[in-house]
Amino acid sequence: MNTDRHGRLAVTLCRDLPDFADLAAEWDALHRRCPTATPFQSHAWLHSWWLSYGVPGRLRVLLARRGGRLIGAVPLMLVHRPMPLLVPMGGTISDFFDILVDGEDTPAAVTALERGLHRAAAHTVVDLREVRPDASAHLLFEAWSGARSSRTDSTCMELPAEPIDALIGRMTGSRAQRTRAKLRRIDALGIECRTAPVHRVAGAVGTLLRLHELQWLGRGVNPEHLRPRFCAHLVRSTRRMVRDGEASVREFLLDGEVVAADLSFRSARLTGGYLYGADPRLRETKVDVSTMLLREIAREAGDLDRGVLSLLRGSEQYKNHWGPVPVVNRRLMLARPALEPLLRLRETQVTVRDRAAETVKSRLPAARDWRGRLSELPAAGAAFIGLS
Repeated sequence: MNTDRHGRLAVTLCRDLPDFADLAAEWDALHRRCPTATPFQSHAWLHSWWLSYGVPGRLRVLLARRGGRLIGAVPLMLVHRPMPLLVPMGGTISDFFDILVDGEDTPAAVTALERGLHRAAAHTVVDLREVRPDASAHLLFEAWSGARSSRTDSTCMELPAEPIDALIGRMTGSRAQRTRAKLRRIDALGIECRTAPVHRVAGAVGTLLRLHELQWLGRGVNPEHLRPRFCAHLVRSTRRMVRDGEASVREFLLDGEVVAADLSFRSARLTGGYLYGADPRLRETKVDVSTMLLREIAREAGDLDRGVLSLLRGSEQYKNHWGPVPVVNRRLMLARPALEPLLRLRETQVTVRDRAAETVKSRLPAARDWRGRLSELPAAGAAFIGLS
């Protein structure tokens, strides 16, 4: 424990799941007070993720309090391969990482967390993936007194949080006309959208995953999406997040049958579509599924004044139709001064893996889905997800 001279600031390390579970109320309050927090730092998401993917004894959550009030948190876990590392909780099924800091007490929170992380990382390198450009983690990076390294990570595509008509207005004339025609087609078919209440979340998530598997049948579905642990995690976390106004599960019905479903998340400044599934038969009716989904997500983002509508990780061609702005996440690595050689070794490992992944991608385009898995070998067994 570290304290300032007035005895008001304390830093502790949470290593036990029951203790982390007990943090729910004050963690949620801090999440709401942190201006840069994304849905992937919510207690509902992280606690549920650990139940599905966590390894006993590896939890490392740094907590900073002033006068008993939680003002900062860094949700990490310990991995041992290919070397001792502290990495984000949430694994690779989480699109963004950030620390949580109280917007009203940010300098003190960052100072306390930096000191606490020095102690927690006495024998390890800290490797923080998928840090957004405006994330509070950059404040920790700048305050770090040891060795550090910053490099590019995934590219995300973002739009302003505006209704669909405003987004279409940003397009060129011919593309805007085609998009409006697609929406008229959806409306002419009578496709209805309904949002699942809390008590229907489990069934709606199950339908989403079934449609997602059907959508990718014969085309190399991400195997993690089909595993019971992933389904259990989505049901647990989404139920709480829907209750708290941080998630929506939508079902799209044609002639009374659910033909598509999607899951979106939201936080103070960001709304994003996370995962969807669609019946391949929709192609026969010439329904543009991505346009249908984006209209609903844009309506949600615009109604809630969320600032940014994120298409999350990946720069797939269909996303470019909307003229989004590419935003590049960062990978931040930290180590105590004595461990700088270990940090430089980690840099070399990452470079080798990135080059190998790019080689696979360029020589075998059909194998591009393996890129995330190749670059994530040290992670805790989760798989990449974007809006796909």
